[in-house]
Amino acid sequence: MSRNKITLYVDTVSPFAYIAYYVLRHHAVFQSCDITYVPIFLGGLMKACGNTAPINITNKKSWINHNRQLWAETLQVPIKKELPANFPPMTLGIMRQLAALDEADGRGRQQRLVQALDAMFHDFWVEHRETHKAEVLHSLLDRVLGSETAASVAAEAGNKGKVALLRNTDEAFAAGAFGLPWMVCTNAAGNVESFWGVDHLGQVASFLGLERPKAGGWKALL
Repeated sequence: MSRNKITLYVDTVSPFAYIAYYVLRHHAVFQSCDITYVPIFLGGLMKACGNTAPINITNKKSWINHNRQLWAETLQVPIKKELPANFPPMTLGIMRQLAALDEADGRGRQQRLVQALDAMFHDFWVEHRETHKAEVLHSLLDRVLGSETAASVAAEAGNKGKVALLRNTDEAFAAGAFGLPWMVCTNAAGNVESFWGVDHLGQVASFLGLERPKAGGWKALL
């Protein structure tokens, strides 16, 4: 039988994409899965769906911020209690560079993309660095990837990165996504199912036939 597969669509602006990413990267539950990370532009996906950002909805803005903190604490994901200043930032430039990096390496070789996402999510959601600013983004990628790769990624962002990000966002939309995190899962029997939201990680594990912890934060997902 084949290995379980998960495709996770991400944009660094989404705290819930960050939480799902962190869990898939670090929790023992998913270590036996082949996981593919796909950078998209959440703003483009929301527009394609005719969806409205939660931050623009009366009452939901405060509720969803509390929900962000609740799930991060429940699943032991490091995140600041406060939102970053001037949230949400425009992440188009970030995501084009990440898409350019992924395009250069190919989805079968995502080690450098994962390194960049680790740093990007941490710097934004834990350190509250303004990663959307060109000089901060350049410094981060230079630190993680090295100056030569960072320069190459920046040079390709407006061309190959732009095309790849648009394609990835269209791919997410075609897969049924209307928000993040969106996960497309294939179990060992070859069955495919999609899941939205951190609160469905338990159902992801069940669909894939994975053994879940019986204690700790995972109890909230059982």
